[in-house]
Amino acid sequence: MKKRFDIAVIALVAAASLCAQTTAAQTTPSAVQNKVAPAGGSVDVATATAPAVGRRRVPERVKGPTPHLADGTVDLSGVWNGGGPIGDIAQGMPKGAVIPMTPAAEKIFKSRQSKDDPEANCLPTGVPRIAPYPWRIVQTPTHVFFLFEGNIHSFRQIFVDGRKHPDDPDPTWYGHSIGHYEGDSLVVDTIGYNDKFWFDFAGHPHTEQLHTIERYSRKDLGTLDVETQIIDPGAYSKPFTINFSANLRPKEELMEYICQENQVDAQHLVGFTGLN
Repeated sequence: MKKRFDIAVIALVAAASLCAQTTAAQTTPSAVQNKVAPAGGSVDVATATAPAVGRRRVPERVKGPTPHLADGTVDLSGVWNGGGPIGDIAQGMPKGAVIPMTPAAEKIFKSRQSKDDPEANCLPTGVPRIAPYPWRIVQTPTHVFFLFEGNIHSFRQIFVDGRKHPDDPDPTWYGHSIGHYEGDSLVVDTIGYNDKFWFDFAGHPHTEQLHTIERYSRKDLGTLDVETQIIDPGAYSKPFTINFSANLRPKEELMEYICQENQVDAQHLVGFTGLN
């Protein structure tokens, strides 16, 4: 029980440390006051009684049917919050499931220091990690873009024009992503990652062999379910899948937030990562 309590405290401190980089006074008007339906849908927003977290309130509950574009394609556009691991990737797995790390990966995992977390040092989160800040999906007929408010204002581009992966992609933080639609889901296949980012604050590693298959499913107006299959024979003995959800943030916009300008968190992180 004590170990679980320690883990919870460490995760809470990490989240608070990251959120502290955002000015609490910079609040955004609540969507409750606006009540404007995104993507032509209807909005039923519950009364916002939750306290502010950082500069934003806890997401209001948004109800309505799944929106679609004129051609029938699911409309994923909007500002979202959540959708991936922050503290520990295992939180997205079924109860009792074990992350199948290889001995070499487990050795790296147990040696990692909190201060070395790339995300805490203002570097991109990679996939499937999500920073605790909002992000936006922008759709075009040929591309889908993920725009991230957190850290370095980074972005992902997903090609939905039918192209294939390059034979020898240059390793990058977000890899090379191609996608297609299946019903109300966008399926994203990505290779070509570098091995620099961590999957979570706990420090789960990966290699350049990493291959992810993500499924973004808009189950209704306000909910985006994100399923990610992780395939990396260099760090994990078999593929495994995690599931997280994101909530729509109606009538919000991304704010400029440049982590590098005043990064003071990492120097205060001492010791091994949260679960070691």
